[in-house]
Amino acid sequence: MSSASIAEQTRSGGLRRALHQAFSAAVTPMEPADVLDLFSPLRRGADLRARITAVRAETDDAATIELKPGKDWAGHVPGQYIRIGIDVEGRRHWRAYSLTHGPRADRRISITVKAVPDGVVSPFLVHQATPGTMVHLEQAAGEFVLDESHRKLLFVTAGSGITPVIGMLRNLYPVTDSGVLGAKDRNLDITVVHLAPSEPQTIFRENLSELGASGAITLIPRYDDQHGLFSVESLAELVPDLHDRVTYACGPHGLLDALQSHHDALGLPLFTEQFRLGQVEAGEGGTVAIGGQEIEVDGTTPILDAAEEAGLIMPSGCRMGICMGCVLPLREGAVRDLRNGDVTRAVPGETPEGGLPIQTCISAAAGACTIDHHPRPTSATPMKESVR
Repeated sequence: MSSASIAEQTRSGGLRRALHQAFSAAVTPMEPADVLDLFSPLRRGADLRARITAVRAETDDAATIELKPGKDWAGHVPGQYIRIGIDVEGRRHWRAYSLTHGPRADRRISITVKAVPDGVVSPFLVHQATPGTMVHLEQAAGEFVLDESHRKLLFVTAGSGITPVIGMLRNLYPVTDSGVLGAKDRNLDITVVHLAPSEPQTIFRENLSELGASGAITLIPRYDDQHGLFSVESLAELVPDLHDRVTYACGPHGLLDALQSHHDALGLPLFTEQFRLGQVEAGEGGTVAIGGQEIEVDGTTPILDAAEEAGLIMPSGCRMGICMGCVLPLREGAVRDLRNGDVTRAVPGETPEGGLPIQTCISAAAGACTIDHHPRPTSATPMKESVR
């Protein structure tokens, strides 16, 4: 490199530093990034966020939320989920939702949310969220994706468990104004057994019907009000070539547990995705000390949820005890695993000096305990984009 080029780069670097210092001084006590967030929250290099661009009702208690992610969005594979953080009544809550489509040319993404009775985030997204609202966003994650070597497939879904599967199906067979594309071209044999309380309460009912009518899938809907409660023992009757298929299932833990036992007994392959933890045994509850703050936690609430409800930002991930993103050291006391009732105890002087690692998303207090973490309070200011 010539001396002239070096001198030019030096001058350029000096100018950038001078401009940054002047900008910082002008916006003090705010940080420059705080000001940029007001004008360009989706810019490259910013904390990953997304803007809600549309909210479309699917049923009376479910809606599709379309999002425009920031420029650092890395994309996804159909079947994966995202975690979004949104401020509701001054507290930031994080929830995981499956993406309901494949990669799109416009880089938009969408989730479909079913309002959970007594929930906080899902009712807000379904009934109150509006275009323009900004949410925090994490990159897509999850292993519930299609293995391209599988050609004969069975999907068993229940309720909102259809969401990751519809993403896979829409990616395989896009539905346009002219009909379903690719229905005759792919060498796939797909059967979908979808369970719902009733036909009007079926999310993506029209989309599934279009896919079935086109021959892209064989659709077998089972409605509680018409067919009674579903039994996994009926699968062999509903799907006569069950033994020739690879099964993907998503829904409540009760259904997935029954399917797992059923398929294990028959030696059949099964891939599952579960949205919510199935609690087996509750803890006793107690006072949880986290970073100098004490929180009263009952025996049925995961420590992660209780801490976030108290206004603390906690490390987290899948919220199902799979990804290990919520692990923190238990310094003293006991917690109970909500999946199987196992108790983990930390006794100073007996257990490792750094504490015992526990997953806060699936652990409840089993008496007083101390967890080593120093979180910062959540922001109480909901984010709205001021410049469109």
